[in-house]
Amino acid sequence: MSKEKKREYTHIKAVEQEVLLMLASGKTQREVAEHFGFKDKYVVKFFVLRHRRNQRLYEAGIVPRKRGRPPKGYISGESEKDNEIKLLRMENQLLRSFLQLAGRR
Repeated sequence: MSKEKKREYTHIKAVEQEVLLMLASGKTQREVAEHFGFKDKYVVKFFVLRHRRNQRLYEAGIVPRKRGRPPKGYISGESEKDNEIKLLRMENQLLRSFLQLAGRR
């Protein structure tokens, strides 16, 4: 049996702000990945995609939910209902403005 190298993993959340600052200053994703010793540039690329998606959701007033089965004893609270109501109101407003532009209302 050959001794296989263990997968190296870095919690990117620990260096999140530094990564974002380096990208904002004009560094490439490859340069950022090499600086932190990540496997390749795709670690940074997909982190940025997830980060931007979460930012859009927060700006829309929706709190992203965790994936997977909730822990034992977890009760979905009012915040989930509030998020659903906000989403439906935004959708209603969008449909109303569309109908108004189409001249139907």
